Amino acid sequence: MYRTILVPLDGSKRAEAILPHVEDLAKRYGAKVILLSIVEFEPLVIAPEPIYADFDPQDRQQRIQESENYLADWQQTLQKNDIETEIIVGDGPIVQEIIACAEQKAVDLIAMASHGRTGLARVFYGSVAAGVLHRVDRPLLLIRSINDA
Repeated sequence: MYRTILVPLDGSKRAEAILPHVEDLAKRYGAKVILLSIVEFEPLVIAPEPIYADFDPQDRQQRIQESENYLADWQQTLQKNDIETEIIVGDGPIVQEIIACAEQKAVDLIAMASHGRTGLARVFYGSVAAGVLHRVDRPLLLIRSINDA
């Protein structure tokens, strides 16, 4: 049923709550898991076209390296359980990067945890899960995470 599962992770325990579900599905269907982390720089001004501050290329490279290391740790964990795993670090708007990766890798399922923001927090921060849900053209497994991190 599922051959390739995309799992966006942001380094939080809340996002990682999806991993036991993904591990079970990957074992059951012999699916490959693609772990995705996205390095996004916050815009100074939110407008139709966001305006970004000048950023230090070394800071960008450091953040990419930290994301690669984080994903590599999860990759090892999954591979110890005989799950084929690939890691990708994207760079750009989060929802767009998730959708683009899903299309490029022809994934059968996107699996992610929602941080469960409601009210003003959801309006201010937006919702990656909602953005993906409204734009994705493939199955989406979404759990609401209740972890505190």
